[in-house]
Parts: sequence; C-alpha cells; structure tokens
Amino acid sequence: MYKNQNEVFKLEVIGLIPAAGKATRLSPLPCSKELLPIGFGTNTEDRNLIPKVACHYLLERMRLAGINKAYIVIRQGKWDIPTYFGDGSILDMRLAYLMMGLPFGVPYTLKQAYPFVRDAIIALGFPDIVFEVDDAFDRLLAHLAAREIDVVMGLFPCKRSRKADMVALADDGHVERIVIKPRETNLRYSWAVAVWTPVFSRFMYEYLAAIEEKTARQTELFVGDVFNAAIQEGLKVEGVLVSDKPFLDIGTGDELLEAVKRGVAQIEKSQS
Repeated sequence: MYKNQNEVFKLEVIGLIPAAGKATRLSPLPCSKELLPIGFGTNTEDRNLIPKVACHYLLERMRLAGINKAYIVIRQGKWDIPTYFGDGSILDMRLAYLMMGLPFGVPYTLKQAYPFVRDAIIALGFPDIVFEVDDAFDRLLAHLAAREIDVVMGLFPCKRSRKADMVALADDGHVERIVIKPRETNLRYSWAVAVWTPVFSRFMYEYLAAIEEKTARQTELFVGDVFNAAIQEGLKVEGVLVSDKPFLDIGTGDELLEAVKRGVAQIEKSQS
C-alpha cells in the first residue's frame, strides 16, 4: 500500500487493455469485435463523418485523463487491432501490443503485461465495454491518489446482473466482495474500469503464478476472483460511482445494437 498521495503521483500511469477474446457470442464477425464501428467522428481535414470503433472510445477516455501510454494484449489472429491503431498516433498516444499467454481468463491475459508495468499505476479498461462518462479515469486516479488504498473500481448501475461482476459495497466505499454473474441479487452496481497500484499488480502476478504451480488443470478465472482474493489478503479496494447510467457490453448482440443506436443519436444531436 502507498502511504501518501505523493508516492502515487510520482508513478507513471499506463493503460492496460485485454483484447484477446474470441467473441463467440457474436461470431462470425468480419473483424475483431474491438473494431466494430458503433459511432461516428469527424475527419479533421474536411469534417466528413468517419466511423468510430468500439475500442477508440476507451482509449479516448484514457487520453482525456492524461494517460498517453497503453498496452493492448491480443491473441494470435487479431492482427487487425495493431493494423488499425498502429503506434497510437491516431489518439496522440503510445501504444504497444503483447501476446496472450494462458487462455484461462482475463487475469492471465493481464499477467502478460506484468514485466512491462510492474512499477506503474495501472488503468484497466475493457475494449468491448462502452460508457458515456468522459472523466471516469480522472475520478478514479484522483481517488487513488487521495486515499491509502490499492485498488479503485469504477462503478455503474447494473440491470443485467447475470452478465456482470456485482459489487458489494460498504457505506464508506470499501468493497467487501465481488459476486460474479449472480442469478439473483440485491446488489445494484457493477464495475467496468479500475485503477491500481503496483501492490495489486504484484499480488495478481504472484496469485496466478501460485495457481499455475499447484495445478496443471486450469479453470477460467475472472478479474473479480482476483479482487476477492486480494480483499481476503488485506489489500484495500474501494469503489467510486462514476456514472448514473449502465455501461453497454457490445460482446452481445442486443447491447451492440443499443450502442450503435446511441452512437447514431449522438451524431444526429450534434448536427441538429
């Protein structure tokens, strides 16, 4: 745990984006789901409309928080992602790409970045999660810097708990536990973004390494599983409500359609 905000402010903030999924719920697709056009931007030269892909929104919001460097972790065959974003200059960012290791869930995907980000503040976002608030990462980083904690989770209202990690939150903002995809729950909030210190990065790396050492038979893990293990070990995890609107998971057809409708509505509003 970092004992004062000055220690946190001295660390580099690096974006970390897991993009190694197979998109089985949407298959077949003509491209990686992270590159599905769901909105529109404008060409800086002639102001013509151009498609805006899903992952662009996440990277854009990282950049708005002053984050200018990110690692995107992909799997073999998803070469269209680095082809599209290149070195990141399209967003005035520095982007690098890593290859997925073990195929047992997002934590193992994130683990591939540990040698490169072990001493940094991590800003985690999912490239197939779309949300409207622009300052989510700003608010999480400010909260992390002001508190003696290890992880801050960005919370959103959730109406589809069976598809989400639901967060049990104490009155003081402390996260008590994560309930993964419950069939029934009274919990109100899920999380979609997070920031954390090197303390949690090291914990996740060692936690996964211990699992790999103990058993050759792996089962899928969620990031929520690692958060729960960290809480049990005494790491301090807090949640901050960053939006009063639910996020959209474009990995499913119904929410992809809703995201496209939202993108069209936004451009129509800007032109009216």
